[in-house]
Amino acid sequence: MYSYGKSDVGKVRKCNEDSFKITESEEWVSALVCDGMGGVHGGDIASELAVCVYTDTLFKEIGKSGEALSGQIIKSAMLTAVAEANTAVLKRASSDRGLEGMGTTIVAAFVWRDKAFVINVGDSRLYRMYKGKLEQVTKDHSFVQYLLDNGKITEEEAKNHPNRNVITRALGIDKDVTADFFMVEDFSSLLLCSDGLINYVPLDEISKTINTVIGVKSKVKSLVNAAKDGGGGDNITVVLLMKEGK
Repeated sequence: MYSYGKSDVGKVRKCNEDSFKITESEEWVSALVCDGMGGVHGGDIASELAVCVYTDTLFKEIGKSGEALSGQIIKSAMLTAVAEANTAVLKRASSDRGLEGMGTTIVAAFVWRDKAFVINVGDSRLYRMYKGKLEQVTKDHSFVQYLLDNGKITEEEAKNHPNRNVITRALGIDKDVTADFFMVEDFSSLLLCSDGLINYVPLDEISKTINTVIGVKSKVKSLVNAAKDGGGGDNITVVLLMKEGK
């Protein structure tokens, strides 16, 4: 598995509230992206804390099982890791008045034996590339997605909706958080990203970049640059995991 990630503040924001992490072993690869919210109230702190707590908890849960890995162990570990990250962000926010209201999205993947286990809260996304086609795996927890699901707006209207950045689920807001879980078996690559990529680069351009640019690092850097060229109005984070091709 070849992997690379990059985060950029963009062209408008003064602070980068995105965080990401990639960890690899001989058997598996773990990757996640968090997009903090709260601005001066600590979105950057929320995302970094969530990345650290999620990763530490995930590995601890997998290690303490004392058994060979299985899909059920991985799923349980990922759900526990999200819950612990949520608690950590909530506690940090409640202990510091200056951080009140901070939170973060999370999208994470764990690749093992040609399978990808995926979990998400919020509107950071994971896409799979399969047979040259880019397909969204996760589903946004957002106000715009709610409107789409209920037939209130069209896909085209959603792209420029004034409330497209309003999310309905995040870490650090409530005591309990519900995460969506997916398993992906057929893919050549996985793309994890914050909405700073999706909102500024059309999906067909993202797909073309992944399919044509040579090298995982070059693909990621090209996507980040495309988001900046498209306006760069938000922080941009891109993580790409590929089965073949450096």
